[in-house]
Amino acid sequence: MLLLFAAVCCAAPVGNAISVYVALKTGQQDDGGIAEGGSAADIPPRMLTAYKKAVQQVGKYVPKCQGMRWPILAGIAKVESNHAVGRNIAAGGDIRPKIYGVLLNGSGQGGNTTAFPDTDNGKWDGTSQGERAVGPFQFLPSTWESIGKDAGGDKIADPHNADDAALGAAIYLCGGGRDLTQRAQLKSAILQYNHSSEYVANVLGWIVQYTAAAKDPDLKNVSGKVRTVIEAALSQRGVPYSWGGGNASGKSYGICCSPSGKSGANIKGFDCSGLTVYAYAKVGISLPRTAAAQSGVGQRIPASLGTGALKPGDLVFYAYAPGRDSTIYHVGIFLGSGQMINAARPGAVVRLDSVNAMSGFAGGARLL
Repeated sequence: MLLLFAAVCCAAPVGNAISVYVALKTGQQDDGGIAEGGSAADIPPRMLTAYKKAVQQVGKYVPKCQGMRWPILAGIAKVESNHAVGRNIAAGGDIRPKIYGVLLNGSGQGGNTTAFPDTDNGKWDGTSQGERAVGPFQFLPSTWESIGKDAGGDKIADPHNADDAALGAAIYLCGGGRDLTQRAQLKSAILQYNHSSEYVANVLGWIVQYTAAAKDPDLKNVSGKVRTVIEAALSQRGVPYSWGGGNASGKSYGICCSPSGKSGANIKGFDCSGLTVYAYAKVGISLPRTAAAQSGVGQRIPASLGTGALKPGDLVFYAYAPGRDSTIYHVGIFLGSGQMINAARPGAVVRLDSVNAMSGFAGGARLL
């Protein structure tokens, strides 16, 4: 099994079985340590529309609010409901089945230790036995009563509607008129949502990733072969991830199977190193097939120099044990401004991600 893993990108090198086990057991990473990268490609289009719509509308209710952006709302919704993924989201924004949190009755189930008495007689949370959070932004009915607004024009402010819920979240985060471009005020807004430093750090991490993914790459100062490589990789945005897929000629069917059992055999696309092989082939550079092997090509950029040492077109690596290139499991192509072109994981597509989207930054390599 390990020999098969070593044959493709994003896999553990031979002899690294313990690292594979640890990465898969964390529950925070998938497929040998690949974090879930945050980009618009991970968000149901109707939910993304709701976030952007809320940004446009929030000024009507909180005129003094500054700096509200869709990545802020996406960061909250990612942590609260994973963007309602798996639900049906109607054209009008209604989400079905409805999203309910655990009953907050102090039982300890789901981590709740404090009982919250019912405030809505089950109108929003479906029970009169107590309170439970509702909708993609997981509002308590009592909170929704004070900030819920109708964003869609149907005269109903419904926390189970994507547009209404996103607008309510924007209003809540804006408070009396915060400047969310200031990190301290953004942190205060998130703390208001959930008074936990761990929660704040989690949401801020997603906001950083979505912010990077929201920016179109600035290539005005990139030319020559570097530009050719980057444009080749960018041309594949939206192509599905395929475990073992991709070669110098382009996307291809992959193989079975990733550490979590995902097969690329029926998916025509790229894995991480398949994408880099393809992009660099456009300038006549033949790369090895695995991410770990690619770290030995060109001028190595140590992780100790940080991401600030990277230049557009550089390969950027991630490892189970940064400093040990034999443990490299992932590679992307650096774009600049904290972004990379990334074939992140099974179930995703080639996309822009923050260079912080993956765990274990292990430096880079400059080939041009």
